[in-house]
Parts: sequence; C-alpha cells; structure tokens
Amino acid sequence: MGGISVAQEQLAVALALGAERIFCLAPGMTADALALQHAAERGGARFQVIAGPRGLLGQLTSTDELFALADGLFASVDTAQELLGQGTAVLVQPVEIGLDAGFERIDALLASGGALRIPGRLIERLADLPADCDAFSALMRIALQAGISQRALPSTAMVAGGTSGRGFWSLVRSEAEAHALEPLWIRSRTAQTLPFNPSRWLAQVVVRSFGPALLHAGSGTRLVAIGAGTLLLLALFAGWFGFPGLGLIGAGFGWICVEAAALLARIESRAGPGSEVCWSWHTAYGWASDAVLVGLLAWAEPLQPWQPQHDRFFPPLMLLALLRLVPRALPMGWTAWLEDRALVVLLAGCAMIAGMIGPAVHWAAVLLAIAGILWPRASTRLTPP
Repeated sequence: MGGISVAQEQLAVALALGAERIFCLAPGMTADALALQHAAERGGARFQVIAGPRGLLGQLTSTDELFALADGLFASVDTAQELLGQGTAVLVQPVEIGLDAGFERIDALLASGGALRIPGRLIERLADLPADCDAFSALMRIALQAGISQRALPSTAMVAGGTSGRGFWSLVRSEAEAHALEPLWIRSRTAQTLPFNPSRWLAQVVVRSFGPALLHAGSGTRLVAIGAGTLLLLALFAGWFGFPGLGLIGAGFGWICVEAAALLARIESRAGPGSEVCWSWHTAYGWASDAVLVGLLAWAEPLQPWQPQHDRFFPPLMLLALLRLVPRALPMGWTAWLEDRALVVLLAGCAMIAGMIGPAVHWAAVLLAIAGILWPRASTRLTPP
C-alpha cells in the first residue's frame, strides 16, 4: 500500500515495540526477506528466517516475551504500541466484525484481533503441535489456554475498514484488498496535525490524488523535494535576470511542493523515525525560501535614480522577518496563514499586477508590526481598560 509492503509495516511495528529479535516465517532467505533483514539491522534488531513455528523452539527464555502478528495484518505503529505496549494480552474483537474483516474466529462471541504478546515460556508448547500448523493461530490458542488476558480492539480501530484518524488496523490478504484499502490508508497518514492554511490543504489534496502513484514508483518524497528545490533555484535565477514575477510563480509552486514532500515523508516513515529529519529539511527550505522572496520582492520594486541598491532590500526583509516573529508572539490558529509562503506570493503577485508592490510591502510590514505589538497586550489583559 503506497509502495510499502505488509511485511515492512509489520517490521516497523516490531521495532517500535522494542523487539530485539525478528523471526520471519518464510521458505528461505529471498530477496524480500534480505531487504527486511537489512532494515531490521538498521533498527538495531537481529533478523532470522524460520520455515515454521517450530523454528521458535529453544530461541526464547522464560524471561523473554514474544509479539506475534497475524499474516497480512497491516496496522499503524501508534495503534499497535497503544494496544500491545500495556503488557501480555491476546487482542480480540466482536466476532461479527472480525469475521467480515477476515480475522479468525475464536468462539461464538469473539474473533482474533490479529496480534498478541505472550511470555516466552509458552513457546515450548509448540512442540506438541504438528509442524505444518498455522503459527499465529497456534500461538493464539496456546495463549488462551494458558489464561493470558484478552484485550479488545477499540471501536475506533474497527470502523471504516480499519481506519480512524491516523490509526489503521486491517487484514490484507490480496493485492485487490491492498488497492481497495490504499486510499483510506493514505488519507489516515496525511491527516493534518498542523493548523490549516491554504498551501497545506492544497498539498494534502495533491498527495491524496497523486501520492500513491509516486510512492509505488519508488520516487515519492525524493522526487517532489528535488522539484521543490529546483523551482526555488529557478525562481532565484528568474529574479536575478529581471523577471521577478516569473520568480514569484516558481517560489509559490516550490512551497506547495515542499509541503507535499513533507506529507509523503510522513507516509514513508510509517512509525515516525525520520519525520524529524523531514521537518529539519522543511525548516531549512523555509529559510531558503524566505531569502529568495526577499530578493524577488526587492527586485520587483523599480530602483529610483537616487536610491542605493541595498535600500530596496530593507522593506521585504522586514516583512519576512515579521512574518516569522508574529506567529511566535501570537500562538493562534489564524497565524498559520502567515506561515504560508505561497499565499504571500499570491498577494505579492496581485500587488505587482496592480503596480503597488512597493507600498504593499511597506504597509504589510507596518500592519504586522502593529498586530505583534497590540494583540498580545489585548489578549493578556485580565480586567477591562
């Protein structure tokens, strides 16, 4: 789904749960299994392929614990940590919901939840079962017979095909099911956690429409990020060679691309490791974009005969500085609009068409300065003036 296999998502879940050893049920060390091994080792875990459940015998001690995920379980890391991080348990759900979703029946009332956490001492009971038994089903039955507690999946994990917000808990048994669930999963992974602004909304629409194709192609975040950087460089060169209007268009599209790249990176990171790197890159791009916008707005204003070259850079520099300072002084939802550089570009373009770019930059800076001074004082007043 979105270029990520079920096995990769399960590995992300295991690493997030703190697994030190990963046992992969597979006929042998295939190319896919080798890729998983490298990913597990990068995450600090040992990786071992076993042909069947009896391969676990002798591998765990009584002080160890075993996490097991059903074949085909595609679960979000956050939800798995919440459910399995509370101690030993067998996850269950109502039978009428579980059977429709493809999970195994336990009894007349319950179906499997597709995951469990049990003490390592129970593994030795696999020796009494046939070698070709289903590994997860066998472990689940052993756990239930041993009296391991049952933990119900929350209702939020069992609605809309297993999705709710950023959570995801579903059984994927075929390519057709994966393609059917993919839009729901992309939507859950791209739910905005930051305050709304137009660029974030537009980037979300673009990623939900075209993101799956980019992710399946393997280019995803990298291609969009390179495109954003290229557009910013082209914007700088356009302004330098006397085409600031064209440069503003490039800078605006570049900003939307970098917002889309941040969403794609969130999808690819799955568990969140790497989201910090993505955010650092996003922050660096923001500073570079502001520097380019200072130049473009300065070059858009005609230079007067008596005016030194550096004078026209001061108003846009103050404007961009205030666009960064005011949101820090006013921690309110609407200030997210001040962080939207594509919106700044759109307004600057309108002012340029009207032949008012210079006054527009000056007045925008003045209004932001007034808001930054007066608004905090009004919002913190405890009594009427």
